[in-house]
Amino acid sequence: MEKFTAAAILVLSIAFAISPAFTAPFSGFTPDQLPNPQIDPPIQPEGYAFAIWGLIYTWLIVSAVLGLWKRADAGDWHAARLPLAISLAVGVPWLAIANASAIWATITIIIMALGAITALIRAPYVDRWWFQAPVGIYAGWLTAASWVSIGTTAAGYGLITGSFGWAFAGILGALSSALAVYKMRAAPEYLLTIIWALVGIVVANGVVTLPVSAFAAFGIAVLAFTLIRSQRI
Repeated sequence: MEKFTAAAILVLSIAFAISPAFTAPFSGFTPDQLPNPQIDPPIQPEGYAFAIWGLIYTWLIVSAVLGLWKRADAGDWHAARLPLAISLAVGVPWLAIANASAIWATITIIIMALGAITALIRAPYVDRWWFQAPVGIYAGWLTAASWVSIGTTAAGYGLITGSFGWAFAGILGALSSALAVYKMRAAPEYLLTIIWALVGIVVANGVVTLPVSAFAAFGIAVLAFTLIRSQRI
């Protein structure tokens, strides 16, 4: 069973990495997907920040190859593989889902994030750079992306407040989630990735939407302080 799961992780990691080649590009929800179109929502990081997917795809595949080759029967690796497999399996069709429905995109990316976070919490303490690091970066980006999707979709449906209010709510949600997960598993890679996303929000908003930039900068400071204090960088 362990070897089968290890092989499945490799297949899913490769499928996840090549899935964008078979799907229409996705750069945010289109105007026709939401009752109140969200054009450049303030919760969304600047475009360059999404380049982190290249690192995520590559490192997950390298991790899966080593896992099948060297750690196929390792119990500590196996404990984290099932939630990771669930996350990757949902991730393979995610771009197609996102291009079809904002609501289902939000639901499924939350499932992906929960699977990745569970895998991170269960990650082996040995082989840090081969499992914790790639999964931590993956989980961190999905945590941030989930709140971006929640904020954009909620604003698009006019729930409670508009895009400005949901930008604050999304940043607060990402910050709270990050601190909660880090308390369960002190993986610096996870927090550093969320810092990367918050920097992207600062860059995207600049001085035009200064309150959002300032709040994102506050989140960066809190996470950086947490990393320094834990002395685990």
